[in-house]
Amino acid sequence: MNKKKWVRHIPLLIVEITVLIIAVGVLYVTLRTTSEVKKDNLNEKEIAVNEQIKQNFQETTSEETKEEEPSKYTGIFNIAFFGVDSRDENLGKGNRSDTIMICSVNMDSHEVRLVSIYRDTYLNIGNDTYKKCNSAYAFGGPQQALGMINMNTDLYITDYVTVGFEGLTKAVDALGGIEIDVTEAEIKHLNNYQISMVGTTTDGEHFTATAGTDYIPVTTAGRQVLNGLQTTAYCRIRHVGDDFARAERQRNVLIAMMEKAKGASLGSLTDAVNAVLPNIRTSVDIADIFSMLGVIGDFRVTVSDGFPFEGMRSGGTIRTEGACVVPISLENNVVRLHEVLFDDYSYVPSRELQVFSAQVEADTSDYLQY
Repeated sequence: MNKKKWVRHIPLLIVEITVLIIAVGVLYVTLRTTSEVKKDNLNEKEIAVNEQIKQNFQETTSEETKEEEPSKYTGIFNIAFFGVDSRDENLGKGNRSDTIMICSVNMDSHEVRLVSIYRDTYLNIGNDTYKKCNSAYAFGGPQQALGMINMNTDLYITDYVTVGFEGLTKAVDALGGIEIDVTEAEIKHLNNYQISMVGTTTDGEHFTATAGTDYIPVTTAGRQVLNGLQTTAYCRIRHVGDDFARAERQRNVLIAMMEKAKGASLGSLTDAVNAVLPNIRTSVDIADIFSMLGVIGDFRVTVSDGFPFEGMRSGGTIRTEGACVVPISLENNVVRLHEVLFDDYSYVPSRELQVFSAQVEADTSDYLQY
């Protein structure tokens, strides 16, 4: 099965999974009449892909060209989603990616599968240097971040969407908020993050903001509608359930936005598009999105997980890198990833991936603490 994608069919995935889902048809019109979206024409040949994977794809593509062009409504399409804490509309390199997510859509079954890559995971960052994986975006922008994903997962992803947190805030507000189940332990941190985003500071450390004026505090636990600032703060919580829970919160927010958008009015979608456009950078060409709108409502998220997987990861303070998440075996995690994304239960990692896995183990084995 071709696990890369056909370039012409990526738009549906984007609309369905990332915050671009709020746009639907309105986005098609808007993007044809505005230059606000930071369109990034990446050179696919410069994105790192493990050589064995590239060769397999080229062989598959060669066979497919001998046959009739496949339907645009078939196949599996993958794209990377990055979230950066940028408040000046700079979505390129220089920002560490707080959110790293693989989004995979099966057009035959209409299944959507989301897998977060934990941002503190010790991996090859796309240039045979081993560090926390979120530094790949900071050093080389989306191109290097895509390479980092490909090299450590045996995937072939060449398209992405990056969203700034300000765009997330505005998009959720335009939708009228989203429903999230907030726990008692999360309330304090959610409110503190709100203050840090809107407050002022005189000593460089302690933020001040007026409740009810600068922000609306969350006061009770349970399922409730969060506004944009509250949602963004919720995504940033790190002190309840560690970074694994944080990544799960981010996936839950995307799923909640998708569900809310399906029932949103045209006016709400228009407002959401206008709010989010300046806070998006993408490599995607969405010229074909209009022809796919009829099937958007049929899609559903069936997998939400994190990489490295539970029971297959450890951690420790790795030299100067600080506290890192460590795949106990990168090879085994990649085998599991291909099961989760593609139901491939006989996957054998590439030769390059095996080398990376051995290096991660050599670098971290003396530092693991749990």
